Amino acid sequence: MWGSRIWVLLLSLFPLTLSAQSMADQGQYLLQLANCYSCHTDTENDGPALAGGRRLETEFGIFWTPNITPDSETGIGHWSDEQFIAAVRHGRAPDGSYYFPAFPYPAYRNMEPGDIFAIKAYLFSQAGVRQENRPHELNWYVKRWLMPVWTKLNELLSPDQEEQAASRGAYLVDTLGHCNECHTPRNRIGILDWGQRLRGKKDLSAPDISWTDSGIGQWSDDELVDLFRYGALPDGDYVADHMAEVVEYSTSKWSEDDLKAAISYIRTIQ
Repeated sequence: MWGSRIWVLLLSLFPLTLSAQSMADQGQYLLQLANCYSCHTDTENDGPALAGGRRLETEFGIFWTPNITPDSETGIGHWSDEQFIAAVRHGRAPDGSYYFPAFPYPAYRNMEPGDIFAIKAYLFSQAGVRQENRPHELNWYVKRWLMPVWTKLNELLSPDQEEQAASRGAYLVDTLGHCNECHTPRNRIGILDWGQRLRGKKDLSAPDISWTDSGIGQWSDDELVDLFRYGALPDGDYVADHMAEVVEYSTSKWSEDDLKAAISYIRTIQ
């Protein structure tokens, strides 16, 4: 938490190099990289953008995504920079409680503070939407008071932060794109099994995308670009369900350089 406060202090001491509009523009692209839209928008029911209300069914119960528009009553309009970075990097709500890791803060803990502030600038440049957040419907054993212990245990069992952000490709895949959150198996308490990185889930809800024969090791760069840009698969089919939204709202909007960096990094995961 002290790291967040230091970043906020440093940014307040130096003049901003970006105008408010250019920071918001940068934040819009970062929001696309992080795929915030498809989780925080009820696209199935044509819900208002980023106002939450999306149903996420998991083995731990049903999560309802929150409103992240700048509405001061039901969204995040009253949040300070420090509170925003605490939420994104550490999974902490303004009242000090912990979020459940359906929100991928374990991946976002490596996000650059400047990128987080740019995302906040974009969100706060949008119109606020008054829409109440729905309570989660979780299994009896999933308790919020367990989250501090879970978060610390997850940090101990995860790769070093510097390793996860060692290159642009790693930053895109492991942090912003949080690909492991869906494509890496988890243990019984929901912590990622890093020894099986990107090897997919047993129920096939998220396939193996490691650079192996069982994954996508035989795919060409052009085939990977077609996947990220258009959702097209080498056999002529197209991705569906959540991955179709990832393509529509996120990877199809990545720059050429970022796509190349992500593909180069994925090639190293065997």
